[in-house]
Amino acid sequence: MAYKKKTKKIKRKVDAVVAHVKATFNNTLVTVTADNGDVLLRCSSGKLGFKGSRKGTPYAAGQVATVLAKDMIPFGVKTLEINMQGPGSGREAVVRGFQTAGVNITVLRDVTPLPHNGCRAPKKRRV
Repeated sequence: MAYKKKTKKIKRKVDAVVAHVKATFNNTLVTVTADNGDVLLRCSSGKLGFKGSRKGTPYAAGQVATVLAKDMIPFGVKTLEINMQGPGSGREAVVRGFQTAGVNITVLRDVTPLPHNGCRAPKKRRV
């Protein structure tokens, strides 16, 4: 087999990014993408070492935001849009975490999917 020369990883410079926050009752997932949708960074409260029910707490979500804000520094990020999805308690904590880290937030958007009476509800329970 021939030796393959490794290509040098390119340092990207991005001015504006979008943070997609999925806050469930059990966990908080945050993905930072460029404007065109390329994933730059991602983190969750489970990745930071929180286990069990502590993953869904606002404190864990705030820690996720501070870690991602620190990792965004080499990209040269100036502005941040936040898309929040889900009913979890980490929604506001992520926003507060980005603000305390010094990131300029331009847009807060709620993209939680709402049903337009699509699926039929299960039958009533008889006890």
